[in-house]
Amino acid sequence: MSDLEKNLAELIDKESIRELALLYCRGVDRKDGDLLRTLYTEEATDTHGDTFDGGAAAYVDFLEKAFPYMTYSGHHICNHLIAVNGDTAEGEIYALAYHILPDGKGGQIEDFMCVRYLDKYQRCTDGRWRFAQRVVNYDVRQQQPTQVTLPENSDPGVGFFSERLFAKGPRQ
Repeated sequence: MSDLEKNLAELIDKESIRELALLYCRGVDRKDGDLLRTLYTEEATDTHGDTFDGGAAAYVDFLEKAFPYMTYSGHHICNHLIAVNGDTAEGEIYALAYHILPDGKGGQIEDFMCVRYLDKYQRCTDGRWRFAQRVVNYDVRQQQPTQVTLPENSDPGVGFFSERLFAKGPRQ
């Protein structure tokens, strides 16, 4: 394989891994557990600061229980460094995460975080990249009461996009 072919293959791998990270954000923000389940290897672990530490399947179960209480969730990736080494890779993502959650007293709180996702990725036998290990560090976290109101309308993306990439549900 020539240097050009190696470089091109690495770029393709990195773009596939970037899409994996973006699909994770979409899965959480659109409350799509079926999608999230397809983004991890079977043995994957996920450590989300002080909120969860365990297997990825249990993490998705944990999220699905929280989805009905999440008034809003928005994950925004800022920087994503990736090092590919054959069928494994490592990555560090700087991201902003903003949630509106119940405060337990009848009101709501804004939960804003500057996070770093420390990831290990694995190319699976089907050729797709998946998370093998994810550790989330909250570099900054701020919670405060909010009076934010959100529109009552449904997601404008539903019915707008025709490509499978934007559909709800698992990825093959």
